Amino acid sequence: MSVNPQLRKLDIDIPSQPQSLVQLSLLLAEDEINLQAVSTLIETDMALAAAVMKAVNSSLYGLKGRVQSVHQAISYLGMREVAAITFEMGLRAAFPPAPELEPLWERAGRRGLLMGRLATRLSLDAWAAHSAGLFEECGKAVLFRHATDHYRAMLRAAASDVELATMEHAGFGVSHDALGAALCESWGLGPAAVASVRHHVEAQAHYRLPDAEGRRSICALSVLAHVLMHEPEALDLAVQAVAPAAELDMTLVLRAARQTLDQLQAAISQGR
Repeated sequence: MSVNPQLRKLDIDIPSQPQSLVQLSLLLAEDEINLQAVSTLIETDMALAAAVMKAVNSSLYGLKGRVQSVHQAISYLGMREVAAITFEMGLRAAFPPAPELEPLWERAGRRGLLMGRLATRLSLDAWAAHSAGLFEECGKAVLFRHATDHYRAMLRAAASDVELATMEHAGFGVSHDALGAALCESWGLGPAAVASVRHHVEAQAHYRLPDAEGRRSICALSVLAHVLMHEPEALDLAVQAVAPAAELDMTLVLRAARQTLDQLQAAISQGR
C-alpha cells in the first residue's frame, strides 16, 4: 500500500537525495559505465570520498592491501559495491549523527553486502539487492530526526521491529517500513528494492513475501540476510519458507547463503 496519501497529511520530512548521488545514479544508468567519471565524481566530494575510503579499507571488505584511491577501490571491489558504499555514506550524511543511529548504519552496511553478494551468486539483480539492504531501516532515521526524544524512547521500549512498527503507527500514523519505502522511491531506487523495504518487517517476522511477481526475490534475500545476521541457526527453515515463494532453488539458495556468510566472517576475522 502506498504511503504517499498518509505522508501528505503528516508533518514528517523525507530528506532529498544529495546532488552527488543524483549524479552518480545518472552515471550508473548509462549502458556503458564510465569508471573514471564515477571515481572522479566521488573524489570531488572530499568528505564523501574520505568516508568511502574508510569503509573500503574496513575489515568488512577483507582487502589484503590498503586501497589508496576510489578508482583502485572500484578495481578491487567492482562498481556495484563501491557505488553502494557511496550511497551508504550519502544516506548517513542526510541525517544528523546520533549514537542511537550508529547500530542502524552498521547493520545497513553488513546487510547490504550480504544481500548484494547473495544476489550475485543467485544471478539476481545485485544492485537492487544491495541498495535494498542499505535502505531497509532508513525509515527509523527519518522518525528519529522528526521526533528525537519520542522516538528514542520507542527504540528503547520495542523488543522487535514488529512491536516498533505498532508503536510507530500509534505515535505517528505511519511505520518506518512505509517511510523507508517512500524515501527509496524519492531517491530513485527500483521497484524491487522499494518493495523489499516496504515489506521487510512482515517478511522477516513471518516469512511472507510480497504478492507482486518480480518483487519477491529481493525481499527473500532480505529475510535470509536478517537470519544470517541474527539467528543463523534458523537458516534452513528460512530457506525452505522463502525460496519456493520467490521461485528460487532451495539447494542453490542454501549453498549461496552459507558461502556468503563464510566469506563475510572470514573477511572480518582477517581484519582483526
